[in-house]
Amino acid sequence: MSAAAGAPPAWAACDPYTAALRSGRGPLFLRLADGRLLPLDVERWCAAADAVDRTVLARCEGAVLDVGCGPGRLVAELAAQGRTVLGVDVCEAAVTRTVTVGGQALRRSVFGPLPGEGRWGTVLLMDGNLGIGGDPGALLHRMGQLLRSGGLLITETDPADIDERAEARIVRHHRETAGEPFPWARTGTPALLAIADRAGWRTAAQWAAGERRFVALRTPSTRSASSSAEPPKSTAVISSQRPR
Repeated sequence: MSAAAGAPPAWAACDPYTAALRSGRGPLFLRLADGRLLPLDVERWCAAADAVDRTVLARCEGAVLDVGCGPGRLVAELAAQGRTVLGVDVCEAAVTRTVTVGGQALRRSVFGPLPGEGRWGTVLLMDGNLGIGGDPGALLHRMGQLLRSGGLLITETDPADIDERAEARIVRHHRETAGEPFPWARTGTPALLAIADRAGWRTAAQWAAGERRFVALRTPSTRSASSSAEPPKSTAVISSQRPR
């Protein structure tokens, strides 16, 4: 995913994923190169934000960027609260659904140019999106570029104590071979905290809710001067986010 700035990854046009988002239901799996199938919770993603989601969103500060927003339940919830929020996703069906449910979203790769770089108060990496690009260290570096000085990254970690890199496909069943493989990572809380500590991030909080695990991190202290600029304005964000 990180190979070419702004270039959609192989799974962006994955028919099983698009079909699942349009219907709002699975089954849908992440199939790793060794054949393991990891279930994807499409029904929860396509529903309204639940109680656990809302406790996460209550921690958000300032303008919020939801990276890999999927069908947009978190973006829609924050928008309904009157918050400045933008979702980004490489999948056209995800962006369309986010807009349909009342959010604002752009079809973009997180590794390409984005509105408000260095000025977001909070960036969200939920629903396994810490795996984007297959390199959590590189992804954390990119998150630091997006956040303002002292900004907050809230990420959902893998429930298992794991630190794994793999190639994956999105499939509906174990025999399916649709789409090209793409790099992915599975990172538990201990592994993420170690990676973040080496990069200078400060741990703000870590918590669990049911089977879900979360970590909140503050940006490293060494930041460019541009990161002290004003946060993204609501009107500026909205005017730039029509799906293309």
